[in-house]
Amino acid sequence: MKQVISRLASMVIVLIGVIALIFIMLRIVPGDPVTILLGEHYSQETIDRLTQAMNLDKPMIEQFFYYITHAMRGDLGVSYTMKRPVTELILQAFPYTLRLALMGVAFAWTIGLISGIISAITQNKATDRLFMTFSLAGVSLPIFMSALLLQYLFAFRWKLLPLTSSGSLVSMILPAIALGWNSAGTIARISRSSLLDVMQADYIDTARAKGLSKRAVILRHALKNSMLPVITMMALQFSSMMSGAVITESIFSIPGIGRLATQAIQNRDMPLLQGTVLFTTVLVILGNLVADLLYSVLDPRIRKAV
Repeated sequence: MKQVISRLASMVIVLIGVIALIFIMLRIVPGDPVTILLGEHYSQETIDRLTQAMNLDKPMIEQFFYYITHAMRGDLGVSYTMKRPVTELILQAFPYTLRLALMGVAFAWTIGLISGIISAITQNKATDRLFMTFSLAGVSLPIFMSALLLQYLFAFRWKLLPLTSSGSLVSMILPAIALGWNSAGTIARISRSSLLDVMQADYIDTARAKGLSKRAVILRHALKNSMLPVITMMALQFSSMMSGAVITESIFSIPGIGRLATQAIQNRDMPLLQGTVLFTTVLVILGNLVADLLYSVLDPRIRKAV
């Protein structure tokens, strides 16, 4: 319980820090959002009236506390360009990002775990080298390169899958693979390394001395203990996928939170950008909290220390 309270307190501090940082950065960047929004052919009176309506005429510290107090009630302001509440826009885009993240982690966890376990069992053999090469490619290639490569091969060249997402399950396959490939490579390497470390433990030698087969030793004894760091990484990856799908959503034209943030940056839509950053920060922090709690539940040593 103390750990949860401590993590929640730190979460609030981080959120306030992130809001303050993005708040300051958006206001020191050259350019007036009112002028950008209206254009050049408007009178100064119109600009002053809109500036006052958007509370941009007040001191920065007053604007900041105004935003904080309203954000605590779920009011993230109104988008400058879309003329709609930011909270409504985020909630409308979130299901697309959630679906992409779920399919991405399903691919990453399945392929990553299978690859890592097989690589550990067949250490230094051809199968091990093949799966580790696959994982290295996933870790090394940037997401935009993976996305463009998948589009070229499966959409342009072989015409097996749609080029962009239309909302259907089939059209989400390529974006999910592009988003999850990097995570799959990370999980494969961590699970392989963790399993090989556990296989050197004394209790594994005892299990072997009892006459258990290699498969039985791995499945009954080694696999469970080796999964602790992997499960923690999985929880972190899920939250990071939901918050870091900007490139994937832009390339595959998915109307999720990432694309919403991209549009906010292009239009210098401060309320919308602040809202998307705040929302994704909450997702990452909650992912970290879940990972910490899950690790303490799975590992009795951590639970006792807490």
